[in-house]
Amino acid sequence: MRKSLYIYIVILSTIISMMSTDCLAQSEKKHVRQGNKEYSSEKYSDSEISYRRALSENDSYADAVFNVGDALYKQGKYDDAAKQFKDNIEMNDDKIKKASSYFNLGNSLLNANKLEESIEAYKNSLRLDPSNFETKYNLAYAQDLLKQQQQQQDQQQDQQN
Repeated sequence: MRKSLYIYIVILSTIISMMSTDCLAQSEKKHVRQGNKEYSSEKYSDSEISYRRALSENDSYADAVFNVGDALYKQGKYDDAAKQFKDNIEMNDDKIKKASSYFNLGNSLLNANKLEESIEAYKNSLRLDPSNFETKYNLAYAQDLLKQQQQQQDQQQDQQN
């Protein structure tokens, strides 16, 4: 009798544990779905809040980290967005998701006028997904901007001399 009671308690506690884990996963996904609706409606600040709520329930939810970065990017908070994409890169093993994070990191850095860093991010994205033409285009664009910037600096130095 005692042994069967013990087995019953172990089984019951395992079931309860699994149910509570499933409920938490549902809750974090609910916040992400809400954030996606807000993002689609161009309510980027609201979507950021929803994605952060998902992260408060599960701070290792890589998709929510990526989505926070997207929401920050749309708000023009490029340095903050870059941090989210860097975090997402560390969290992801999936090559395509990692390539997307590098791509978005490159875009954030480009808009923050960190050209050399953005070029490196685009190169890292292409190492993981060499067929992405948009990344190739952005890489070439960033390289052209850097070249122009260096030429302007050279001209200014020549004028000063």
